[in-house]
Amino acid sequence: MRKASGAVVAMIMAIALYFTLFWGIDAVRVLMSPSYGLDDVWHSQFIFGVGRLFHLEPTGLIKLAAFFAVMKLAAAAVFAVHIVDRFRALATGTKPDAEIFEAGLILVVLISIASVAPALWAQNVPMVHEQTVELLLAGLAAALAIIERTDEVAEEEPVEHAIASEPKIVAPKGATWYTPWR
Repeated sequence: MRKASGAVVAMIMAIALYFTLFWGIDAVRVLMSPSYGLDDVWHSQFIFGVGRLFHLEPTGLIKLAAFFAVMKLAAAAVFAVHIVDRFRALATGTKPDAEIFEAGLILVVLISIASVAPALWAQNVPMVHEQTVELLLAGLAAALAIIERTDEVAEEEPVEHAIASEPKIVAPKGATWYTPWR
């Protein structure tokens, strides 16, 4: 399984780079827009869907759009920190902090679920497809992180070979075994 770890690390880095670039650019675009991205009809449909669910007025919609943009920017920043941490670990020969990556994945999953729910209620299939792809990428990244952790655990554990002639005694001397049929 050691050969798979290089590919796993490359896939994790690619997914982290994807979320850093695309979510970061999207968040900056929304935050720099005078209407916080509400003028882009296609990408702001989930804001209107959530706003309809909570009966938000126009100022509430603007605040909600700014909130989602800041959360996307925070997720992009977390993934950027993870990428820097990976390169630092590669240069120093230490292990990267997996909790940073997992925190970014939690943010992605929460934002994606909040984004896909209004599209499901409105039966907007193209919007559901767009949001589901990001959710599936986060799921793939979580699975890859689990694979990477199990590779690390397998490398750290010493291999003990059981000797067949000497059974390991767990019970103290003179202990009676419990059997329900006595």
